[in-house]
Amino acid sequence: MYNNFILFLSSYFLILFSIIGYGTIFLRLFNNKIEHNFGYIGLCGIFFLIFYSYTSNIFFPHSEFHNLIFLSVGLIFFIIFFKKNFLKLRKEFILTSAIFSLLFTSSLIFKNHDDFSYYHFPYTFYLTQQSFNFGVGQFNHGFRTPSSIFYLNSLFYLPVVKYYLFNFSALYILGFSNIILLKKIHIFFNSLNLNNKVIFKYNYLNFLSLFVFTFINIFFYRIGEHGTDRSAQILIFILIIIILEYFLISKLNKINLIFIYILLGLIISLKAFYILYILVLLPLFLFIYEKKNNLILTLNFFINNKIFLFLFILIFLIFGSYFVNTGCFIYPVSFTCVENLSWSLPINEVNRMNNWYELWSKAGANPNFRVDNPDQYIVKLNWLSNWINNYFFNKMSDFILGVLFIILIFFLYCFKNKHSKIKNKTKLNKHSILLFSILVILTFEWFYNHPALRYGGYCLLTLLLFIPSSLILSRFNIDMKKFTNFVFVITLITTFIFLGRNFYRINKEINFYNYMPLKVTFYEIDKHNFRIQNQMDKFEKNRIKIIYGKKVFTLNK
Repeated sequence: MYNNFILFLSSYFLILFSIIGYGTIFLRLFNNKIEHNFGYIGLCGIFFLIFYSYTSNIFFPHSEFHNLIFLSVGLIFFIIFFKKNFLKLRKEFILTSAIFSLLFTSSLIFKNHDDFSYYHFPYTFYLTQQSFNFGVGQFNHGFRTPSSIFYLNSLFYLPVVKYYLFNFSALYILGFSNIILLKKIHIFFNSLNLNNKVIFKYNYLNFLSLFVFTFINIFFYRIGEHGTDRSAQILIFILIIIILEYFLISKLNKINLIFIYILLGLIISLKAFYILYILVLLPLFLFIYEKKNNLILTLNFFINNKIFLFLFILIFLIFGSYFVNTGCFIYPVSFTCVENLSWSLPINEVNRMNNWYELWSKAGANPNFRVDNPDQYIVKLNWLSNWINNYFFNKMSDFILGVLFIILIFFLYCFKNKHSKIKNKTKLNKHSILLFSILVILTFEWFYNHPALRYGGYCLLTLLLFIPSSLILSRFNIDMKKFTNFVFVITLITTFIFLGRNFYRINKEINFYNYMPLKVTFYEIDKHNFRIQNQMDKFEKNRIKIIYGKKVFTLNK
């Protein structure tokens, strides 16, 4: 009766520990001492799996047998690592198991978002059936913008369970990010208790980490809607917090740099236009230069290490996949396209789709509506009034009100329990101010070119609100015991909201779709999910003709 559920649940945890196993091996390449934080190790494991997936798919598809062997090896690595460090990892194992057990409720999905059947599932399934082919962007618009989350999900295509684990990647990213945030809050509390001087440096990051934890679990509770965008934005939150932390402690070693590069690589791989976030390395570079006071030594610190090579190769593979699919290194940016290749998309088609994406993000089109004169609509700020009417109200306004409500709860508590108005005039240092300025610039770029929350708006707008709010809150002298209780309550409430919203969603799917999560656990699949693969199979049969005993490859038009 419950075979599907048990299979689904056991696959979930076995893959989880396999990812952690590969993370430990990957970190061994750079350092003999591994930080016992499954959040960082897990994201390193995801980075390695994505790197492997892009590389291996050049030569062969990710078949059931291949994936079973590959993930089993990772599980063996985890068992060896855990057995060797059992005493140190017991609490980490319990914390990780607890967090992912709570998150599991969000994996019980019957109906995914519309893009899942349109191109997320088809592209992932394609990777399990074939090695890479030139020009697959001709089959579907979504095939022109592949994401690393498809490559990662393709490694979860396993015997018996088949393709029903293609939502797990977003869940693992959310889970490992939650571990990092909770561990940081815990470390900050320890710092507050141990050294009064540290209280002024770490307190605002304590608030910031708690803000982010609350936000991502309340607003991003529905894994089925994560797509390729929300996972990247969750990682952007983590990246900014880590960089701000390093600025405050005035210490950055190459192990710290590993995690920054891994996060940056994951973010760019999930959505190519996040390449703009390389700008956050500028204040980091100036920070190191100020410490070393030598340009050559600073460059050597950034470039002369193994992780930089991995990051460079991964970025090359990412943009290489765009090029192989479309003839463009960054689709749909026309000046990056090479039009005279046999598989290239026509430049006018690239420009048309670029305008369409911009039109859609500026509320000029949806499945049932399109403005008149779309080419004129997207120019300058012609779109602004319509965007305000159709997107800002009520989607953007509801989002902002939700964020402000979270901030208000924090402020009300701190005002109620403060001992004095200002305990310390906490300020951002010059490097942090530069980082914040870059976030402001990225926000203007987002608003002018693609002002939809899913295209980076969630993390940018919230960071612009959370960072100043955290600075202000850190000035109040609050009883440590009371504040610890407040953090516990906020964490508990956030967890209950996450679970409550998912249980409500599951119950709604049970009543509306007759979903049976314990009997038929898997999400809905129909022939629409396989339409592109069927086209590819048909094309493969028709393109090979036997003439005089020789194979002649022709394009079936």
